[in-house]
Amino acid sequence: MKRSTMIAQACAAALVLLGGAAAAEDVSAMARGARLYDKWWAENKAPEPTGNHPLYANEAGKYDGATSWRCKECHGWDLKGKDGAYAKGKHFTGIIGVTGAAGADPAAIASAMRGAHAYTEAMLSDADLNDIALFVTGGQIDYAPLLADGKPNGDGAQGEIYFNTVCAGCHGKDGKKISTAPPLGSVAGNAVEMLHKVMNGQPGEAMPALRALDHQVAADIAVHLQTLPQ
Repeated sequence: MKRSTMIAQACAAALVLLGGAAAAEDVSAMARGARLYDKWWAENKAPEPTGNHPLYANEAGKYDGATSWRCKECHGWDLKGKDGAYAKGKHFTGIIGVTGAAGADPAAIASAMRGAHAYTEAMLSDADLNDIALFVTGGQIDYAPLLADGKPNGDGAQGEIYFNTVCAGCHGKDGKKISTAPPLGSVAGNAVEMLHKVMNGQPGEAMPALRALDHQVAADIAVHLQTLPQ
């Protein structure tokens, strides 16, 4: 084999390996971005924000103050904002979702968050913004196959196996082991929230993010969670 051919093949192999590593880092960053989207100050240990977010538009004030600074509070767990689960009810703000940002330039999303969204460097670092932007632009998940009539669509028996081997060490098989958190059975009714947390983890906690696995795994676990005691 010619030396030039060997070099070319070695370079190609290196690019494949580097590409895989970059992809892995992106998936990890997307999961962290999703946790920041959930509750950023719990994830990055920044001070809890005070006052209302300047764009918060819930006139009833149901979730004002620090809660209004959570990305999910306006854009929803389903990322659809006023066109999704938050189209009505106590979380309604009339703000659009971020589904239209899928495939967009992450830098544009980060810039918008520094601008009109008013997130300062003391709140979210550039690295934080980059992770959120990667989640919004490249990490959105199609929940449609994982839901049926608003409930998780999966195999609860298989989900129990996953839960008992991956999750029960911290949560207990009954979902009540963590005394500072509500029983999992009592919060499992919001299927999309559960899918979000199973796939990406809980902000600021040592909870594994299962995003890199087949998404059906999360749906199966979510089905099982709804059988746990409240």
